[in-house]
Amino acid sequence: MEEHGASVASLVIVIIVAFLTPILLHRLKMNFLPVVVAEILMGLIIGKTGFNIVHPDMWLETLSTLGFIFLMFLSGLEIDFTAFTGNKKREKLPSGKVEPNAFIVSSIIFAGIFVVSLGLSYLFVLMGFIDNVFLMTLIISTISLGVVVPTLKEAHLMKTTIGQIILLIAVIADLATMILLAVFVSLYDGGKGNTWLLLILFAAGVLLYFIGRRFKNRKFIEAMATGTVQIGTRAVFALIIFLVALSETVGAENILGAFLAGVLVSLLAPNQELVHKLDSFGYGFLIPIFFVMVGVDLNVWSLLSDKKMLMLIPLLLIALLLSKIIPVYLLKRWYDKNTTIASAFLLTSTLSLVIAAATIGERIGVITAEMSGTLILVAVITSIFTPIVFKKLFPREVSNEKKLKVAFIGANQLTLPVYRELKTGLYEPILYHKKQEKADKSISDSLFDIVELEDYSFTLLTQTDASTADIVVISTGDEEANATLAIAFKEYGIDRVICRLESPDLQESLWEHDIEVFSVLMSQKTLLKALIESPSVMNILTNQETALYEIKLLNNQFAGMNLRTFPFTGDVIFVRIFRGHDSIVPHGDTELQLNDRLIVTGTKEYVDELKRELEFCEWC
Repeated sequence: MEEHGASVASLVIVIIVAFLTPILLHRLKMNFLPVVVAEILMGLIIGKTGFNIVHPDMWLETLSTLGFIFLMFLSGLEIDFTAFTGNKKREKLPSGKVEPNAFIVSSIIFAGIFVVSLGLSYLFVLMGFIDNVFLMTLIISTISLGVVVPTLKEAHLMKTTIGQIILLIAVIADLATMILLAVFVSLYDGGKGNTWLLLILFAAGVLLYFIGRRFKNRKFIEAMATGTVQIGTRAVFALIIFLVALSETVGAENILGAFLAGVLVSLLAPNQELVHKLDSFGYGFLIPIFFVMVGVDLNVWSLLSDKKMLMLIPLLLIALLLSKIIPVYLLKRWYDKNTTIASAFLLTSTLSLVIAAATIGERIGVITAEMSGTLILVAVITSIFTPIVFKKLFPREVSNEKKLKVAFIGANQLTLPVYRELKTGLYEPILYHKKQEKADKSISDSLFDIVELEDYSFTLLTQTDASTADIVVISTGDEEANATLAIAFKEYGIDRVICRLESPDLQESLWEHDIEVFSVLMSQKTLLKALIESPSVMNILTNQETALYEIKLLNNQFAGMNLRTFPFTGDVIFVRIFRGHDSIVPHGDTELQLNDRLIVTGTKEYVDELKRELEFCEWC
């Protein structure tokens, strides 16, 4: 009974610590520190290094293992495979040089990182720190997506070429090291697994991908995706458990199955609501337990008392930095010195995969417990200081000079007035129109800057700035041409495509491609109904000074903030907040969350300023 009491007490302490950690970070204004690193540090305080009040048992080990599995799943889910397309039109940099091809440069740099890591690993073997070159190479060459992604988002760099290069290097490193770690386990795990059996796991993954793709958009699946059924969430957990079990059956590590499950879900392009649910469950419950327990099990004093391990810590930090700085210096051909060095420092951050490799290496007897603890400690140190150095070194961009590009294809009575209103605001609209169809040339030329085209072919449009637009609005006189262009632009990688269509049949096919549709008939019906039922609301919508605007919250600096403590003052009122399928009436204690759609009213100048602050990272 005493043992059970101790077990429950340890679990309660870990849960409370996981709950209090982000609150303490927020109150102490330590936003530079990743939450997962703070959880490890809190684990150090309550574990073997500190007060030693938590003692691992079956409950904690089970929940910690599940947290690790879910962390690897979310690591796979974070990989955005659209970044590999390389379709983005390359623009000129301030230096006058054309932007590099992100995918090619990223691949070359990662190959360089791996080669340099291999050379440094041989040095560690010669110095007697470790016996296995392969494992050390994986540890030095790995990069933490969990640190890189939030840092890039906070710096508003996710959509820039340099941001995409940094992200792609991290993604390639994540994929390559995870696969090579599986191969390593099958080779060194006492002959328990055969490398060729991994092909069964990957073959199962390919099969499940095609099954998921076939059933994803079925109407009966969509019908069961809400309410108490939540078929999408059930399918994800079934996929994780199945691939984890299959992974262990073929002699690989369970985390490879979890990572593969995340990759498959990412390839199937799930809706953001489902991703938000999975993130909430993982980072809200299981993953914090895992990171706190990493700190609990780590005995820093024993590591510091071992002179060999004490000497290894700075040497390993230097090796991690050298393995990134040397290959990343290739970016100096296009970018300035500060940008290049800052990128190398951010890519030095390691965490999840180092913990995975160290844990697995210790389990199969390739490294000692002291070496495993040292590797984890170094990973924690890199995750603390690399984002700080990156922010200090990376050149600051003047964010308020950047505008959202909107490409209008087709100049007519619908697009011309909208173009004119957007021209003076936060947007940078461009009008494209066929030469022979442009009516009243002299008048339109004096009022609008129209780019003339021979035709509306997609090939021709991709040779213009429309290929780099944030929003493409298609409103030509040919419905089928509109639909074809809309699908082509969406597949090309344009985030938002708005298409004018009158045919209900065509509208349904475009909705399946996540394309926004409008029609003259729908607009007129909606307007007439609103005038009859809500004339005052229509006055708000049409009055420039009291119009309603939608702002999407994408800046994580404001996530978790109450409206009462919102730092901006000005002529604006929060009218409504849409969160997923929920509609929230805002009040002082309403807490803002990422991806909230805020409906506000106020003067356009202030709304534009607010948009820059809350929405900028999505289109910088």
